[in-house]
Amino acid sequence: MTQAIFNQLAPYLQDYIYRQEWTEFRPVQLAACEVLFEKSGHLLLASATASGKTEAAFLPILSLLHNTPSSTISVLYISPLKALINDQYTRLNDLLKESKTQVFAWHGDISSHRKRQLLDHPQGILQITPESLESLLINHTKNLSRLFGDLRFIIIDEIHTFLESQRGLQVLCQLVRLSRHTGITPRRIGLSATLGDYEVAKAWLTGGTTLETHAPTIPDTGRQVRLAVEQFTIDPDIPPTENPYYRHIFELTINSKSLIFANSRTDTEAVINSLRQIAKNEGLPDIYYTHHGSISGDFRQDAELAMRNDPVAVTAATLTLELGIDIGELERVIQLNAPFSVSSFLQRLGRTGRRGMPADMRFICQEKETESNTFAEQFPWQLLQCIAIIQLYLEDRWLEPLEPPKYPYSLLYQQTLSVLATHQELSPAALAEEVLSLPVFAAISLEDYRHLLRYWLQLDHLQETEQGNLILGIQGEKQVNNYQFYAVFESPVEYLVHGEAGKIGSIFNPPSLGAKLSLAGQTWQVLDIDKTRKMVLVKPVEGVGSMAWRGRGKLSIHQRILEKIRDILASDSHYPYLLENAARRLQESRLLFRRFQLAENPVIFEEGVYYLFPWLGSKRFNTLEKLIYIFLANKLDIKVRRSVRPYYFVLQSPNFLTWESIQQEIADLLATGLSSEDIASFLEIPQRDKYDEYIPNYLLRKAYAGDELELPLFTLG
Repeated sequence: MTQAIFNQLAPYLQDYIYRQEWTEFRPVQLAACEVLFEKSGHLLLASATASGKTEAAFLPILSLLHNTPSSTISVLYISPLKALINDQYTRLNDLLKESKTQVFAWHGDISSHRKRQLLDHPQGILQITPESLESLLINHTKNLSRLFGDLRFIIIDEIHTFLESQRGLQVLCQLVRLSRHTGITPRRIGLSATLGDYEVAKAWLTGGTTLETHAPTIPDTGRQVRLAVEQFTIDPDIPPTENPYYRHIFELTINSKSLIFANSRTDTEAVINSLRQIAKNEGLPDIYYTHHGSISGDFRQDAELAMRNDPVAVTAATLTLELGIDIGELERVIQLNAPFSVSSFLQRLGRTGRRGMPADMRFICQEKETESNTFAEQFPWQLLQCIAIIQLYLEDRWLEPLEPPKYPYSLLYQQTLSVLATHQELSPAALAEEVLSLPVFAAISLEDYRHLLRYWLQLDHLQETEQGNLILGIQGEKQVNNYQFYAVFESPVEYLVHGEAGKIGSIFNPPSLGAKLSLAGQTWQVLDIDKTRKMVLVKPVEGVGSMAWRGRGKLSIHQRILEKIRDILASDSHYPYLLENAARRLQESRLLFRRFQLAENPVIFEEGVYYLFPWLGSKRFNTLEKLIYIFLANKLDIKVRRSVRPYYFVLQSPNFLTWESIQQEIADLLATGLSSEDIASFLEIPQRDKYDEYIPNYLLRKAYAGDELELPLFTLG
């Protein structure tokens, strides 16, 4: 153990280390101590899951606070999830048993009595979500200096979840606004297990301050990784309990502690329902749980406790368990089909392999068996995407670069109303200065903002006083006074599902009376539907039910993943982690790829249609699709019969199509100065974000062009 660093720790932390029988600091803990003890500025800590990042941040922070105590809340800990706050709350209280530092969790499930304790006696560590922090800024404006006047540190956990979203930009706005109220700039510490672009992350963490962000390199521990990938062809007529796909998952998870990741809530429910039925048929105990955003907190907590405390448990989850919630030591992680990104793969891999054990992750892909598979459907795209994601990390340690929204107009609306609510009344010039000086709105022009202010005045979200100042209008007050205003993301209307014991979860579009539905890994029959109260009453039944909610839409897949799929198909490389079916399907795909010479000619004519494989990521694929619809459809007499994003198009044309001719037509278009905004001007732009209904169409087009379209598509020659 590095004695110099140990000597700088608070005495009670030294005692804690002795009792825990630590013999050395972990690399991430050394790096954090060196920066926070020896330097000024912010700290970005990127290290694998379970590497000790939380303790790494708090050991030096608590020691510094021990030497010079704060007179107010000393540490603001911002988390993306309430469950993560609850988990860290327990861990921090263990760490702080012998100190006088208190930890306060603050979110929607915390009692008002506990919150009042903090408001009356602000001290210690405050753990909070962005939404609750927004509420504090609006509803406790006069108390902000008393609460945070001596704030020393701000910790942003799982920072990678914030970097590309309007929610993350909301956090930056909040931090700058808080500093304006208190007149101080606390040091910021960002924690993450996966970062693809350190410079973007450092710039994000620095936003709105003049302090430097330090990002020490954490040595790779070189842990062992066990990977296996298998592929199944699904016959839709075979019941789930007899399906080889579910049987394989059952065998992998029997008598083990396993976490199954699925890309949708529908898939989590389907797999757990099927595993539970198989176990029941074989007289085995029920060890199965689900964990996603549409089941109640009690059911999610049951899953977390089972994973943490039971020797055998299996939970299927979406993104909700991808983050650092403590779920004990897992035997393995199972991924159903391909994750959308290398970052997600690495985050999920990090959930297993703790305390010196090898990380064990199994990918299980599926494709449907049909008699009429088209040419393009003969490629197992999920399997190919799995291999590409694995190889991009193993070969290059590559992670997706970060791309924050350029024109976050929905957030601009929310922050405008929030700022006005805290100040009560501002002149248009003062409001523009207060809002547009927030670093996340740097790309938004003063002219566009003036237009927005006039637009919101017309909608009665703002109101002009006799002196020419701005206050909240009637509609604006309704927005701010609704608790859902604090969140910048959409909270769709759902039906609450209740059983005899209480709330089970929520669904969209309830089924008919008497129908069966799957929720929380179990099957329920609908007894009653109260449309006025948005409530469904159910009872448990046997069998398999329908999935009564829609998905949230697919995430963007990066260009490099598609290029890697093409390279894998063109190569003869052997991947030892492929099991029998997966290896066979890869070989069949390579033969098909070479037979039609797809490396040289991505346009194939078969059975009266053309198949176009552009090998473009989601944004460029989307752009190409719009170019074909808007500019090439009439000129080249092309009809898009189907697009399977971002893998291929099915086109129809009476003319002979070649990739060279399509590329040349697009090159000629771009030579005229065509821009993404020009393309967007032809489109009916969807409302993608929560407050887009209050943004004029021409600005929504600008935002869509910046976030969803990308030119140029390719380089000729």
